[in-house]
Amino acid sequence: MRTRRLRIWLSIGLVACLSSACGEAAEPDYVPRSEGEWEISSVEAEGLPALAVDALYRKAESLATLYSLLIVKNGKLVAERYFNGQNMTSVNPIASVGKSFISALTGIAVKEGVLASLDQCMTDFFPEHEGHYADRRKETVTIRQILQMRSGYPWEEKTQYLAWLVESRNWIPFIVEIPLAAAPGMSFGYSNLMSHIQAIILARACGDSLFAFAEERLFQPLGMVVPDWPADANGYHVGYGDIFMRARDLARFGELYLDDGIVEGERILPEGWVQDSLRSYSINVYGNRLSEYIRNVGYGFFWWSAQTGKYRSDFAWGHGGNLVFVVQDLDLVIVTTADILFQQFGEDAWLKEKAIMDLVAEFIGDLP
Repeated sequence: MRTRRLRIWLSIGLVACLSSACGEAAEPDYVPRSEGEWEISSVEAEGLPALAVDALYRKAESLATLYSLLIVKNGKLVAERYFNGQNMTSVNPIASVGKSFISALTGIAVKEGVLASLDQCMTDFFPEHEGHYADRRKETVTIRQILQMRSGYPWEEKTQYLAWLVESRNWIPFIVEIPLAAAPGMSFGYSNLMSHIQAIILARACGDSLFAFAEERLFQPLGMVVPDWPADANGYHVGYGDIFMRARDLARFGELYLDDGIVEGERILPEGWVQDSLRSYSINVYGNRLSEYIRNVGYGFFWWSAQTGKYRSDFAWGHGGNLVFVVQDLDLVIVTTADILFQQFGEDAWLKEKAIMDLVAEFIGDLP
């Protein structure tokens, strides 16, 4: 009797081992909580393959710098999980994803007549520097070229000027001091300076705090909670990144672009703005590919684009792996938030960031 009982317990232990640590892992928990304004659904109900989503979240568990991974399909939140001490209410800086918000606010400013046109010149908004530009080509830089990252100002990550920016909280003088690397409009050059200058242009054009302008015209209509937006030495809210947000709020922002700039029947972004923003004005950026899963890299109005498998994806991209992927053909938004890896720009930081990007891009590319 004792021998038979021992065999039974050994069998139970073996089954438990094979179904957990010694074998197949338990199914990951990514079912969204119904708290908040999102309509909740399931991956199966919205046509996503459950096994692929399971695999996605299992891979996500191994990423030490990932904070959240959310999936919105057909306008419904279908998957959501937080990692590394984060939760649904966590608020974090979003790095350069903030640039895409500056793009949206520029569209709103045009819609409301705060900006007359995208073809207004940058220097019109900085009269204090009139006559100080040794290179007169700077006087022809337009808002459109700034949004396209084709202003002619250098790609700072490839120059010594990134250190200048990091060390200073007053960037306005740099529009005079930093020399152009190309004629305006002629080539792509990713510039944190120019995205911040665009934020200052918006603030000066509306004659108010950019935070207040954004709160009324964008954040509140989307139901977003934005507790903090850092400012520079002159009190201008930064345009290069680091607005503090929740992951769910980023999903709302992505959904705005899927819905052509309309929220609950109200047009937030001007007609045609989404199409203009997501058009690729520069192609073969980063040598055409970031990885096996991210190819044909392009740039619009402070938005990136790429081929992810058989699908085109548009995405807001912030350092460390803060991402808002929008896949129009699938009515899909995928959001990740992550450690911004503050002032870490080496190979190790890139590998951590790339792992998060590849996680999402590979999943999108494999969808039926």
